[in-house]
Amino acid sequence: MSMTTNQPSVVDEDAFIVRRTIDISAPPSSVWQAITDPAHISQWFGTTVLDGTGPGSIGTMDFPGYATIPLRVDAVDEPHSISYRWNNDDALGSAPDRLEDASSTVFTFTLEPTPVGTRLTVVESGFENTSNPAVNLAEHAKGWVSELDKLVALLEGAA
Repeated sequence: MSMTTNQPSVVDEDAFIVRRTIDISAPPSSVWQAITDPAHISQWFGTTVLDGTGPGSIGTMDFPGYATIPLRVDAVDEPHSISYRWNNDDALGSAPDRLEDASSTVFTFTLEPTPVGTRLTVVESGFENTSNPAVNLAEHAKGWVSELDKLVALLEGAA
């Protein structure tokens, strides 16, 4: 099976935002499960543990060899969008033990049905609150390419 090819992330340095929109040949219900269920997130992103499913749920996302990132679900509009807040400051080289709103970023996944599957957009904002916005924008732009390409491979059966 051929995997869908998608464009890379776009960085808006003035707004401190990274955005990536991808198409996935999978129904919105499958994509929703892959971005909201910790067991499914763990298959393509970092190993994710959450203490619940709705806004305010807290937990971690673990990236072996890198760090364990504090994480919180900030908003859910099922099955259209979900927002997570995390302290993933690549420029620091380490993560805090708990979520710090003052230095965290928020990433929001938005789903849109298409004739052949789902269009998924991730927007990560708040980089102006990080230790080195330029470095973190660049690193997260690369990260969203890597991670979302793994999601496409998983959902399209190429994993």
